[in-house]
Amino acid sequence: MQRFLFLLVIVFALKCSAEDLPMYRPALIGTSPDAIINRIDENLLLKAGQKKALIMFFALVDKDGTVKWSSTYRGTPESKLLEQEMQRALTNAKMIPAIRNHEPVAVFYYATVVFQVVDEKPRLRIFANQEASELRTENDFVGPQPCLGGDSTFNGLNYPANLPVQVNGLVELSLKIDAAGNLQEQKVEKEDPPLLGFGDAAMADFANAKFIPAFRNGQPVACQVILPVYYLAPESSADAPGER
Repeated sequence: MQRFLFLLVIVFALKCSAEDLPMYRPALIGTSPDAIINRIDENLLLKAGQKKALIMFFALVDKDGTVKWSSTYRGTPESKLLEQEMQRALTNAKMIPAIRNHEPVAVFYYATVVFQVVDEKPRLRIFANQEASELRTENDFVGPQPCLGGDSTFNGLNYPANLPVQVNGLVELSLKIDAAGNLQEQKVEKEDPPLLGFGDAAMADFANAKFIPAFRNGQPVACQVILPVYYLAPESSADAPGER
């Protein structure tokens, strides 16, 4: 009887713990010593000669908040110093993990880093989206984050099979996602190089994905976004998550 009561208490405690977590929460930068923002030396960038620059990055954030893998891309001219500093800061960084259905879940995190010099002082901001309209107005919009695990059958990016030549590919995928993180519509907006199957691969990879919904002003919202999907050729993607 005592063993039964003990187990009942454990189950109740676990249930309460799960219910204490929100229904949805995006992965967030956070403020811990290992947070990305706290690992960037803005003054060093300024002293090294970094001027106004922008760089985008993608990261696989595990359900414990650890950055398992990341990649930088789409840097503006003369953003090399910022890119190098971001690559260093992202290595083994810790974030606030994403939550879906009251449980931690691994996600793909997309962000944009903007570095400016204002009154001879460095100013760096990280935005959790890659939407041009949101970045121009510096909104607090958090873009949707594809989930790996939980109720999502999304398992990463699958490089197209039987290509005549193995090259890197980029697909700009238009996604319409509701406020519960369900994919409503998807469409290929751009495919480079074309006619090699990267667009079809992206459509197949995200067809059954669940997302942490977009957030605006701290609340989940429906959205339509353009998600850049990069496919690395097998010889250059050995360490990339979910790329086969």
